[in-house]
Amino acid sequence: MNVVSVFTLAEPLTTLQLHAMFESVHAGFPSPAQDFDEGPLDLLRILIDDEAATFAVRIAGTSMIDAGIYDGDVALVDKSKRPQDGDVVVAYLDGEFTIKRLVRQRGTWALRAENADWPDVVVDELSTLTIFGVVTVSFRFHRLRK
Repeated sequence: MNVVSVFTLAEPLTTLQLHAMFESVHAGFPSPAQDFDEGPLDLLRILIDDEAATFAVRIAGTSMIDAGIYDGDVALVDKSKRPQDGDVVVAYLDGEFTIKRLVRQRGTWALRAENADWPDVVVDELSTLTIFGVVTVSFRFHRLRK
């Protein structure tokens, strides 16, 4: 899975507030007890921890579909977060950007695809790996936009 494009976020980020109609929405039977408005919901506060360190990338490819990240999705990436074993990261490996899960494997690091059709990429001593940031959020549009 490759990163198609990287976007910096608009400066300054403005507050985007939507009305929160439900505490949660069940994917089973609806609960009539939750039909109330909780007031404004600030999406930026929910989605972004560090505005200055966050950027967006558009995803291309299918290597992360089992992690719920699909071709055409947009991911928010936070450069201020220290990558840990198990994080989904934007990595620059030997001259190429990719999004994969960072895992500790047999005493070294590997970039794991979340699709059985893609092999793990083991980072050996001859490789150059830079982690540009940790993916904190990914989202897709369920209805095509103009």
